[in-house]
Amino acid sequence: HHLGRLMAVYTEVSDSQLAAFMDQYDLGDPLGLMPIAEGVENSNYRLATSTGTYILTIYEKRVDREDLPFFLGLMEHLSAGGIPCPLPIQGRDGEALRELSGKAAAIITFLDGAWPRKIKPVHCRGLGAAMAQMHLAGADFALSRPNSLSMTGWREVFQTVQSRADEVAPGLAAEIARELDFIEANWPKDLPAGVIHADLFPDNVFFKGDGLSGIIDFYFACNDFFAYDLAICLNAWCFEPDRSFNVTKAKLMLSSYRKVRPFSETEVANLPLLARGAALRFLLTRLHDWLHQVDGALVKPKDPAEYLQKLRFHRDVTGPADYGLD
Repeated sequence: HHLGRLMAVYTEVSDSQLAAFMDQYDLGDPLGLMPIAEGVENSNYRLATSTGTYILTIYEKRVDREDLPFFLGLMEHLSAGGIPCPLPIQGRDGEALRELSGKAAAIITFLDGAWPRKIKPVHCRGLGAAMAQMHLAGADFALSRPNSLSMTGWREVFQTVQSRADEVAPGLAAEIARELDFIEANWPKDLPAGVIHADLFPDNVFFKGDGLSGIIDFYFACNDFFAYDLAICLNAWCFEPDRSFNVTKAKLMLSSYRKVRPFSETEVANLPLLARGAALRFLLTRLHDWLHQVDGALVKPKDPAEYLQKLRFHRDVTGPADYGLD
């Protein structure tokens, strides 16, 4: 499984390697290559050429090479459907996926904007509409990919952290075990589904001013319930730094989503359970990264306790009104 976001690993690229790589494209001469520290699944560089600015991505071992046609094809499909996402650039031979430094690599377009360091209600409104548009645009995408971190995969991750989970919080292993049992017994079977992003955290969504300008990092995208994408975003966007839930942000996100893609009563009824599942998924992968830290890693793993509190919030939800829905 691709677990959380542990470290930024950079594959070094020499000038001669880059020149030979760029010879396969019609993008002009390379002028500069700057590592982007934020990508931690892959090595990302900002590539300046005589024709413009691009992103060069070298796929590290966390991304399964067999999944790359799905990820790159999805970006092409969504971009053609009007979704502001990076577009893989084809070389002269018509291929977007290539080799660099012995690893899979691709050049994708550079999106303007920045991710919101402080989330405002207006960001949640823009996110909801864009997510719904993305779900609709992905409906006729020909390829599919199972969610490697869906409910069926959570128990496997739990087995890697169970013996040490109580180091993070007393009784945590038992609480997660109870939660897994409950979620597995109650997880819905037939909600509306299609291609979802599955990792729509604020650092993967760009804004210019108050307007959403891009969605990036599709390397967890898969086929799953649309409402599960919403559940992930309730966790990632609608809690404050003090970990309280902001119902205004949730209401704006859900209501702007539903204006574009109306959701069913069954989806609404399952939202608390899906949000619990999403909180459990990130609790487990963060626990894994927290307990298996690599010495000298460039990225400090994120605190799993944040997701424990979110999980408990959703467990106590009494109905749709707690998420701002009438």
